[in-house]
Amino acid sequence: MSSDSMYNALADLVVLIHFTFILFVIFGGLLILLWPKIVWLHVPALSWGVTTQMFGLICPLTPFEIYLRNRAGMEGYSGGFIENYLIPVIYPAALTHQLQWALGTVLLIFNVLIYVYLWKRFRTVRAQSSHDTD
Repeated sequence: MSSDSMYNALADLVVLIHFTFILFVIFGGLLILLWPKIVWLHVPALSWGVTTQMFGLICPLTPFEIYLRNRAGMEGYSGGFIENYLIPVIYPAALTHQLQWALGTVLLIFNVLIYVYLWKRFRTVRAQSSHDTD
């Protein structure tokens, strides 16, 4: 395997990890239904995802991927992962600051609703459990 193809493969792996992280940020609240302790991973990931989305920050994985692509002899890109990989697939128009705020808000509301449901479920189960032990 040449060093160019190795760097390209590593860049592809970074993209896969990045995409997996984004899915975890979006849907990780649902995983808490199966594995409640994952909340300690999801809350910081969600906070990071909402913050980067709303304030237009670049995830550190993006420059790392660009670095690997450059080492592979390929051109990098400007902007972030979402602008280059997800937005062209989901939205045909250019990403605007207002759209970033809207996406961040939807992400936050979606997960707050999940957490409210989980909290109510937790309280109900706990109340039933304490009632059964009386």
